[in-house]
Amino acid sequence: MMDNPMALAPDMDTSSPDDIVQSSLNFVRQHLGMEVAYLSEFVDDDLVFRAVDAPGFEDAVAVGKSMPLEQVYCRHILAGRLPELIPDTALEPFAQTIPLTHAVPIKSHISVPIRRRDGTPYGMFCCMSRAAAPSLNARDLEVMRAFANLSAEQINDTISVRSARDLLKTMIQQILDQEEFDVVLQPIMDISTGRPAGFEALCRFRAEPYRPPNLWFDDAHTVDLQADLEICVIESALGYLNHLPEGVYLSVNASPATVQTGRLNAVFADYPAERIVLEVTEHAEISDAERLMDELHLIRGRGVLLAIDDAGAGYSGLQQILSLQPDIIKLDMSLTTGVDTDVVRRSLASALVGFAKQTGAKIVAEGIETETELEVLSELGVPLGQGYLLGRPADLATAMALFETSEQKTA
Repeated sequence: MMDNPMALAPDMDTSSPDDIVQSSLNFVRQHLGMEVAYLSEFVDDDLVFRAVDAPGFEDAVAVGKSMPLEQVYCRHILAGRLPELIPDTALEPFAQTIPLTHAVPIKSHISVPIRRRDGTPYGMFCCMSRAAAPSLNARDLEVMRAFANLSAEQINDTISVRSARDLLKTMIQQILDQEEFDVVLQPIMDISTGRPAGFEALCRFRAEPYRPPNLWFDDAHTVDLQADLEICVIESALGYLNHLPEGVYLSVNASPATVQTGRLNAVFADYPAERIVLEVTEHAEISDAERLMDELHLIRGRGVLLAIDDAGAGYSGLQQILSLQPDIIKLDMSLTTGVDTDVVRRSLASALVGFAKQTGAKIVAEGIETETELEVLSELGVPLGQGYLLGRPADLATAMALFETSEQKTA
């Protein structure tokens, strides 16, 4: 036996919390010469096996299986009726009164509590065998405690992550249930006429303190509510179509993952498809390209137009253009900003305008903030523009006022 049991820890696989717990169980079981090692969690009145190392006993002791706490040693150890270290259960009168001792049978047993950071019991770190182990001693119990503490750290980290995730999921679900967001409209202007050709629907969350919308959508993705949140926002935005003039389109945003759910086709069913633009956002890896293409084919077959943003921002954006063949290509702000002074940006923008003409797509230049940028883009043949110079995201009344302004300018 060793004076410092933790000296053995560096030999363990520590690539993940689950690996650490499993490695701890495996090491302790072999080190003590026991048949079964497990880590359990107390769930209501049951003991649930969360990690198991028991070669040959997989049918009897398996992850996810449970037993009533009243049948096992745990409560008695916590209450002090049984010791943590039992080399021979035959020498423990109280152990002999427990039916499980004879049913298994349990001849040797060593178990220490796993506690949450608030001190409450989480479960037990346990080893047992069907043979007595008279050589088990206090040093072995210290080994057991050392590895139980190591496992407890990983478990408590997992509990903290789980608690944070549950809280976040509750927050996102509340946003969904109460629609705690506003949809604002940013105009997409016809550069030649100065009249809105369409509007991009953008989301603004009401929760305090203010956070950029992309962070809320990232959080929704973390708790598997991304599609629900995006679709909720899209459904709210589509209601604006009844208020916008005929011929003016509405652009709504969805991630590839949300498109892949197959739910958008039904969402668009009750609206004039020819006035809807689906803007595919997010450049994370597409999990199922074939499914994405199938769903986009169905949506576009209904008449909905497809837009791809961030064109010119990098290789991934160009790859999306080539693979998805969109109806609308949105020039990234990094390309339009300074297009009036940077020959490289101007050349790239010109090339994409030419590509769009060849493929029958329309170009929307995003992020236009100066008159000279607008002039150069117009000279390059960009038909549509979006940016603070042309109009900030605003409510419906402000959006509708743009039509009156454009009519006054042309009068």
